[in-house]
Amino acid sequence: MGAAGYVALLTHKPVRRLILVGMVARLPHSAAGLILTLHVVQTLGRGYAAAGLAAAALTIGIAVGSPWRGRLIDRIGLRKTLLPSVIAEGVLWPIAAFVPYEALIVVAFVGGAFALPIFTVVRQSISVLVGDADRRTAYALDSIGTELVFIVGPATGIFLGTHFSTRLTLIAIGASVVVAGVFLMWFNPPTRTEPAAIPAGAETVAVAPAVDDATAAALSAAARPGWLTAATVGVFAASAGATLILAGTDVGILAALRANGEVQALGIVFFFWCASSIVGGLVYGAMHRPVSPALLLFLLGLFTLPMAFATSTFTLAALAIPAGLFCAPVMAATGEAIADLVPEDRRGEAMGWQGTSFTLGGAGGGAPPRPRTTTAVAATALANVEDMACTFGLDDGGSTATIHNRPLGVTPYTMTVRFPHERRPRPPQCHIDSARANRCDIGEVRAGRYGRGGTGGGAVSC
Repeated sequence: MGAAGYVALLTHKPVRRLILVGMVARLPHSAAGLILTLHVVQTLGRGYAAAGLAAAALTIGIAVGSPWRGRLIDRIGLRKTLLPSVIAEGVLWPIAAFVPYEALIVVAFVGGAFALPIFTVVRQSISVLVGDADRRTAYALDSIGTELVFIVGPATGIFLGTHFSTRLTLIAIGASVVVAGVFLMWFNPPTRTEPAAIPAGAETVAVAPAVDDATAAALSAAARPGWLTAATVGVFAASAGATLILAGTDVGILAALRANGEVQALGIVFFFWCASSIVGGLVYGAMHRPVSPALLLFLLGLFTLPMAFATSTFTLAALAIPAGLFCAPVMAATGEAIADLVPEDRRGEAMGWQGTSFTLGGAGGGAPPRPRTTTAVAATALANVEDMACTFGLDDGGSTATIHNRPLGVTPYTMTVRFPHERRPRPPQCHIDSARANRCDIGEVRAGRYGRGGTGGGAVSC
């Protein structure tokens, strides 16, 4: 298909609008988990363990709510499903900005459960708007768009949270979700193929049923196989495995650079890794034949494994290139497989379960038990996780925390937090510092997000 396939899709107005609306709607959720973490630590004055519990509540809510919201799309349609999400998130995020910590845990869980199901909506609509021949290209385009979202979203969120306030940023997240949800309801992308119209004047013949209605319904249900087959379970497993590998690689890169005292080179490694992911997505979308998600997952793990044996920043960046080539393709291939395996009337629920698989895989890969052993298991544990390394050292006589964040994209950023001279620091005042690196590492904080599927969340450990 080549570049012509991408041009044809982008010139098709409904597809172009769906991709663009999906990117905009994903922006607030891409920063939600990170801002929630900053709010607990910076504004509420709690520790990172407490911030991790709040972020975990958001993640669990998303994992629980994603299949439920997808099922509602199948049963009652898009607009009726989105309305409760728009109302809930428009109310809950501003509430989260002002409630005490204990109440914040509950609000985060409920907000996650009612999160706008943008991942499900976009991928389900692609399966309807695009024919079988172009579906691979469309899903690759969506995966690349998601990569770009997580370059912009977290960086924008952390800028607002550190230069203004986390309360204002949480309110902005709620307002942004409302705007995105209302626009989606107005746009109303199709999630089901329209039934064929009966030509005018055509005669219809009523045929008396041979059995009663209850028996007919039972026979119909028995004749059509259920959507949850061994093949779909395999796709869910591949989805979780991909985010597990990607999340672990993210942490492993950070651990390797810290061990060599070269944390300042984090941006270089991620640049090559993510740029190759975008290239891989473009190549995969232009292919004429399907590739098994299981094969892509195997290749992702196979080419990620050598990164564990890198001896310098140069070799780590070089080895990240072949590993990155399979990141976006495996995400696109799993979505394409779900669209092929699941009938339209159950596809929303299936996409929701895939979103849950992404969430659980990313959470597992982003939380290894020992940071120093992460590199050794890099091939079994990164995807849509934001990882921050929080390292403390002495600088100019004061305590400094440097947070390096890689928001699933080409442009990592660094945030330096300065504390006053106290045994127990007050809520930190933060500013962005993209050039400094820490001198003495004694701790690490990681904040994770849902994944290349569109909603945010995660867990923090210190």
